[in-house]
Amino acid sequence: MPLDILKGFLIGICASVPLGPIAILVLQKSLCNGHKAGFITGLGATTVDTTFALLAIFALSYAQRLIDAHEGLVMICGGIVVAIIGMTVFFNAREPLLHIEQDNCTSFTIKDYLKAVAVGYSNPGAVLVMFGLFAFFGIDTQLSGFHLAPVVIALSLGSASYWFCFSWALSRVGKKLNVKVLMFINRIAGVALALVGAFLVVRGLLVF
Repeated sequence: MPLDILKGFLIGICASVPLGPIAILVLQKSLCNGHKAGFITGLGATTVDTTFALLAIFALSYAQRLIDAHEGLVMICGGIVVAIIGMTVFFNAREPLLHIEQDNCTSFTIKDYLKAVAVGYSNPGAVLVMFGLFAFFGIDTQLSGFHLAPVVIALSLGSASYWFCFSWALSRVGKKLNVKVLMFINRIAGVALALVGAFLVVRGLLVF
């Protein structure tokens, strides 16, 4: 059991490391609004990872059938959500920086968390990545819920720990950058998210 808990913690970290749309959001928030904003955004990713872990354990076959049956629609809807968030970040690039100009770099709202959750759920195929990580680390998903509950909790803690460290490190860097540089980073982040969203929409249309 202790070994499985450790493996769960490592799975949470591994699931968070790849640089994707959520990481871009966390990067933008950490640089422009500080550690708390970045960490709150990262917790959105932790919520998504935990949900996908539960799906991988208890409902993978059903989730897979659902994704296969509606793959195009899932990609299109998810792509639209990501693209809208990206355009919002781009066109409101200066708004988060108003707090910096007022010497207040700790501003954050629940919207930061909800954006990350929306971006994470826009890619339900990530549940397969989670299942792959369970297989790689040798976690038997056929075990009882009582046995796997501590593993899922450890996974959540691993993911949260990663985002805590990631956002803290970026917030240190952000304090050394001026407002113009941060606004440029905001715009780049917005464009990156919008492109990811457009890519998902195109892939969804091709699947149809």
